[in-house]
Amino acid sequence: MKTSSIVLIILAALLLMGGCSAVSGYNNMNALQKITDEKWAEVQSSYQRRSDLVPNLVATVKGAANFEQKTLTDVIEARAKATQMNVNASDLTPEKLRQFQQTQGQLSQSLGRLMVVSEQYPQLRATQAFSDLQTQLEGTENRIKVSRDAYNNAVQEFNTKISNFPQNLFASMFHFKEKPWFKADEGAQNSPKVDFGK
Repeated sequence: MKTSSIVLIILAALLLMGGCSAVSGYNNMNALQKITDEKWAEVQSSYQRRSDLVPNLVATVKGAANFEQKTLTDVIEARAKATQMNVNASDLTPEKLRQFQQTQGQLSQSLGRLMVVSEQYPQLRATQAFSDLQTQLEGTENRIKVSRDAYNNAVQEFNTKISNFPQNLFASMFHFKEKPWFKADEGAQNSPKVDFGK
């Protein structure tokens, strides 16, 4: 065989291996992106479940005589803001995730305050409806944590894949971008402040 034929065969083999690697890499990154998007949908579903429980909780609490109206108003307003904030998985940027997390954090804080204030109302705590809703909210908060952790695990796997060589070359070529992480809410280590003197 001539040297030029050998060189052409080697070049063709390298191109074929590169093409197979690109296809395999693309398919793998695409599958990981789909998993990350699915985990994001689970996060949103968990938060939606909590938002769906709020009207029942507010209605139950309204039945308690002289319950703090400001606390209820804060919960209602925080829920409205949280349900208006909707972020598509394909358009999830660190800034949008931060905004989403901030609105959900405001609802978490107002619900926390509502639960603390409800301690002043033994007749409210004694009702089965309030007890059931409180249990459902606790379960929902656990679901939110689990879904956020699952999302972060999927993001870690996806971001690692698209940043490792040679996949980072294909990721750039096919416009795969890193996904943002959930981080602890600012002030999450602080419990809600309640002043019963007001």
